[in-house]
Amino acid sequence: MRFAKVTFWIASIWGILVITPLYFLYDTIGRQDPPPITHPGFYYGFAGCALAWQFAFIVIAHDPVRFRPMVLPSVFEKFSFAAAHCVLFLQHRTHPADLGLGAIDALFGLLFLIAFFKTSS
Repeated sequence: MRFAKVTFWIASIWGILVITPLYFLYDTIGRQDPPPITHPGFYYGFAGCALAWQFAFIVIAHDPVRFRPMVLPSVFEKFSFAAAHCVLFLQHRTHPADLGLGAIDALFGLLFLIAFFKTSS
């Protein structure tokens, strides 16, 4: 159970640190990686949804056994982000540095899956 708690705490802190700045980088992203973002609703919607998951990870970290059913959607959240980055990279639609962010989420997805099996009764 300790493995699951630590994993979810680390993932949530990392996520909050990485996602929160997105709220302040809307115009900067458009300048550094053109073209500018044209759908602010999707952008801020993604940031809000992703940030909400970080708080879900905090809830899971408090009691991984009780919230074990929420681990599987958490795995999906991590692997879907990683898969999207892999596909976009293979299509030459994203920078190699962005692939690193996907790899970090893939690692957390794997750790979440291990935590899921370690918390089984």
